[in-house]
Amino acid sequence: MAKSGRIYRISAVIIILLCGMTQGKLTRTVQAKEPSLPPHLIQSVSGQDIYRGMIALDLSHCPVLGEADAEKACENVRDSVVRIDMENAYGSGVIFRMTTDGMIIATNRHVLEYWQDETGVIWFPQGFYVSARALGSTQDCDVGFLKVENSELGIDTLLTLRSVPVEEEIYTALSEGDEAFCLGADRTAGEIVYQEAFVGETGRYIDIFGGEMLYLHGFAKEGMSGGGIFDAYGHLIGLLAGGTWQNEVAGVPVDQVLQAYRDIVGE
Repeated sequence: MAKSGRIYRISAVIIILLCGMTQGKLTRTVQAKEPSLPPHLIQSVSGQDIYRGMIALDLSHCPVLGEADAEKACENVRDSVVRIDMENAYGSGVIFRMTTDGMIIATNRHVLEYWQDETGVIWFPQGFYVSARALGSTQDCDVGFLKVENSELGIDTLLTLRSVPVEEEIYTALSEGDEAFCLGADRTAGEIVYQEAFVGETGRYIDIFGGEMLYLHGFAKEGMSGGGIFDAYGHLIGLLAGGTWQNEVAGVPVDQVLQAYRDIVGE
């Protein structure tokens, strides 16, 4: 299928109040001049400091809902799904991690088969695009990764972007019939396709992928490969990898994506 936020502006000012107090008897005549209070010190932090703080405090991912609502959850994660443009082909990806030096995009291995660092670009739903480089893919499952250097985006843009929420234990708690949705790139750059889905099985062996996959009842369009599959709270539960005209969707389970990330990126 590789055919082809909400925005959070964080500005912070650390205000350190330096003051001292002395105690003494009050008299009608001041015998000695009291030392003046030190001035307030206002120290502004840079955008880079704020960004590094977000990474350190694990605040760089999209929020998740307290109650299931697929449409609202979609609004939270929509801007974290990107189009991977490779001249004569395109696919999808998700912002999987934001690090101090770059952004990691997760997608399918079969999408990256078309990728060339010199010509490929990543389109964001906000309407801009950047260059990236391939980090590699794994033969164990249909997963690969791209890296966008922070210098490609600039600190102001970085502060508006978020990675998708990933919690491995969420996947193990999924049950048949649970509400989910798929997000992926459309033919028009910057457009994102939303498709409702329902969990069928979390470990169905599918021959064409050579392994156990997340199987859902839903629909997916060409070009959505590598896009995100989310539960109704907004957690990433898989990467969309294939579909049929019989309203069947197959995705790489998020635990396999995490393992591929550890193997390739090393974190």
